[in-house]
Amino acid sequence: MRLEDHLHLIRNVPDFPKPGILFKDITPLLANGPGLRAAIDDMIDATAGFKADAILGIESRGFLFAAPMAYATARGVILVRKPGKLPAKVIKQEYALEYGTDTIEIHADALYEGARVVIIDDVLATGGTARAAADLVVKAGGVVAGYGFLGEIGVLEGRKRLTDAPVVSLIRW
Repeated sequence: MRLEDHLHLIRNVPDFPKPGILFKDITPLLANGPGLRAAIDDMIDATAGFKADAILGIESRGFLFAAPMAYATARGVILVRKPGKLPAKVIKQEYALEYGTDTIEIHADALYEGARVVIIDDVLATGGTARAAADLVVKAGGVVAGYGFLGEIGVLEGRKRLTDAPVVSLIRW
């Protein structure tokens, strides 16, 4: 089975996190074994051409896809986390939010020079977090081989911020 057979598991939640937003809740898909397997398998297939050395997951739901993708393809998984969560020396990247800024971090020694990395997250919205993760990869000496997302909110045009490598998303809303 492929992901398209399980799209009914993604529920719409109106007015979350604020009025006027139609939130796409993937937690029922994550809770369904065959649905989760189909999503992981399809993400592996969609990013296979990127020829990555490692899979990078963005906290937190990116981890849910990056780790099994790395395992299934015998690659390492690299974590990008919120501040204060990584125990060794880190490289930081600040990025803009709708109201203010946020920061993400990667271990300074997470990548070897020239390592090709595919950046994985659950949803591509504005592209700010993925762009910041890509900047961290470059600062750490790596190369962004591509981006992979379960879903993409097309109207927010986050893809336009990710012009340095191919972008794939399995679902467009």
